[in-house]
Amino acid sequence: MIAEKLKFIFGQFEHDAEFESYKELASGHINDTYLIKTQNKPYFVLQRINHGVFKDVPGLIENKVMISNHIKEKLSHLSPKKQNRRILRFYTTKTGDPYYRGDEGNYWNLMHFIDKSVTHESVPSEIIAYEGGRLLGQFLTLTSDFDASKLTEVIPKFHDMSFRYWEFEEARRLASKERLENAKLYIEMVESAKEEMHILQNLKESGDIKVRVTHNDTKISNVLFNKRDKGLCLIDTDTVMPGIVHYDFGDAIRTICNTAAEDETNLDLVEFNVEYYNAFTEGFLKKMKKSLTPTELKYLPLGAKTMIFIIGLRFLTDYLNGDSYYKTKYSEHNLDRAKNQFKLLQSLSEKLGV
Repeated sequence: MIAEKLKFIFGQFEHDAEFESYKELASGHINDTYLIKTQNKPYFVLQRINHGVFKDVPGLIENKVMISNHIKEKLSHLSPKKQNRRILRFYTTKTGDPYYRGDEGNYWNLMHFIDKSVTHESVPSEIIAYEGGRLLGQFLTLTSDFDASKLTEVIPKFHDMSFRYWEFEEARRLASKERLENAKLYIEMVESAKEEMHILQNLKESGDIKVRVTHNDTKISNVLFNKRDKGLCLIDTDTVMPGIVHYDFGDAIRTICNTAAEDETNLDLVEFNVEYYNAFTEGFLKKMKKSLTPTELKYLPLGAKTMIFIIGLRFLTDYLNGDSYYKTKYSEHNLDRAKNQFKLLQSLSEKLGV
């Protein structure tokens, strides 16, 4: 029985609560996450980290705990009640470890549940876009003095453009003639964008853009809000690792500002929502502007372009590879996803003039 298993694992952590029931939280695509209900609040979130995807789970969990502890120190002026709503709190096991490792080799971590909170799968208003930007800006500002070299790189070369182009070239070399022909226009677009799409990586490698703590999964569903649409905190910090601010800014913009679903095939519906972009950017800069160098500020719009491009490139690469990475529902699914991202990129360029 899964309830008995979860009750046992929950009992390995240091707390005074009594397990009552559980509910599976289905918002994530990689890990198994459960809401643990107890006889008295607070409730808890128990998570199994997928060690098939993440090769260094202890490092991943230590990243999360270090960053949460750092943010707690920075927000120590807040009351305990406010801290519990704005900071992720992780529990140690009875042996003092930040995770419990079960008999099957699975790693589990436990955190408190932020009650009366709301998440959004898509952005319903400029207010939500603004608050999403403000929360990301706050997260990056609060962690800007943390030594990012102390963090484990949980997904090596995650946003490395040279690596993604190498993957693309390998996929093109091995692709079927049919898929090469179907993707011909988009292959040409990728080739023509190569120089521009390496600008941020080159600035990072030259030291002109600072390597800092980044979240690396900044979709709007990873922002908690209260019931009055005020942002509380960022969640899902599994991919916290060293990066540049443009990755987080750009990935948020990519997911927030697309007027259509990621695999929408009617490209006439795919537009870049410039109102949401402006609202998100305003909230982001309200918290972040003082922490940014002039160079970082200058290249924020390119961050948005780059992150839209890189996911389009990854979809296209997987299509050429015969759909070996992303789950697909039909043979052209990945190509349609790539077309969607490149249409979004075109719309961004037209509307922002970049």
